[in-house]
Amino acid sequence: MRRRVRIAVDALEHLVGGLGTSILAMAGLFWLLAVVVSSLVGVGLPLIGGSLRAVRSIADRERGRLSRWGPAIVGPPPVPDRPSAALRDPAVRRELAWVPVHATFGFAVGIFGLSLPLSALQDLTYPLWYHLAPPGEGAPGIPFWNVDSLAEAFGVALAGLGWLAVLLLAGGALARSQAWPGRRLLGPVPGADLSLRVAELTATRAAALDAHAAELRRIERSLHDGTQNRLVAVTVLLGAARRAYTRDPATGAELLDRAQQAAEEALGELRTVVRGILPPVLDDRGLAGALDGLVAGCALPCDLAVELPVRCAVSVEATAYFVVAEALTNAVRHSGATAATVSVRVDGDRLLIGVGDDGRGGADESAGSGLAGIRRRVEAHDGRFTLTSPPGGPTTMDVELPCGS
Repeated sequence: MRRRVRIAVDALEHLVGGLGTSILAMAGLFWLLAVVVSSLVGVGLPLIGGSLRAVRSIADRERGRLSRWGPAIVGPPPVPDRPSAALRDPAVRRELAWVPVHATFGFAVGIFGLSLPLSALQDLTYPLWYHLAPPGEGAPGIPFWNVDSLAEAFGVALAGLGWLAVLLLAGGALARSQAWPGRRLLGPVPGADLSLRVAELTATRAAALDAHAAELRRIERSLHDGTQNRLVAVTVLLGAARRAYTRDPATGAELLDRAQQAAEEALGELRTVVRGILPPVLDDRGLAGALDGLVAGCALPCDLAVELPVRCAVSVEATAYFVVAEALTNAVRHSGATAATVSVRVDGDRLLIGVGDDGRGGADESAGSGLAGIRRRVEAHDGRFTLTSPPGGPTTMDVELPCGS
């Protein structure tokens, strides 16, 4: 049931976002019609290029919205400057076909989706205020049903439960139907030049190499500054103990104790470095168990919600573990937060990670707080990293990783 509620809430958020872009598409459609009508008398001809670029801007907003909720949609090259060339552009034609569909169908679906929770709230609370309605006025949404008693008002409340059931059962389908024209018409045209995607993958590969090099530097620094120094101290202490043992057994025994302590500290630091490369708990308990242990050891009260019906690739689980660990470390050290939340779930072939805290906000990737390292690791998997941290808080971090690679 909890999963169904989360799906319905996500669907409602998608529908409201689609309603916003449909209003923009409606404004763009009216502007296009005005330009077409004025062009019949020659007045609107100079406005054709600008109107097509306005449509492109609206379509890009929809591409960005759809990319946040599913597979990314690569935008086309800029609109050609000459109107004749622009009208021959397949991408422009597909956008012109999308505008009226989204302005009408997308708007209608968005209004219906938004009305579901509002109607449910209105009907469910109707028994509390039905006596305030004017006499003879029908029930909300049911104009021919005159409510004269509390029992009939509770009947209206049952209709509210019906609206909630529609949202829970059909919310996802409504969101997908609203997004379908955009995914159908705003993606790359068949046979289009995919140079933008090639550039994106080139940047992703560079990010992967940078992340790998940074990880090697981190391991080398940890071994050099910590474990190596401890082992050198062990060697020195053992040599001193060997020389002192024949002259002063008590001093030799003390040096041996110090050498043993230094060896144990070196072993502990070496285990820490190994866990930083690939936490063994991932193999033993899986990502869900590893995150449970991570949250249990967090200095902040942390609410964890994990839904992982399948295992992801080892490298993806390791990256997810690193993302959550680094985010919680930042929250403890820098945010001044009193509580944090972590959510991890699989949606199709994507692993979705959300980490939030109620701290002071203002997180900055350039401030050396580890956020840049998180972005590099995520982009190395061709994933997406979104940080929202306004001054005053709260801070939310959303990460999306391909689950299978």
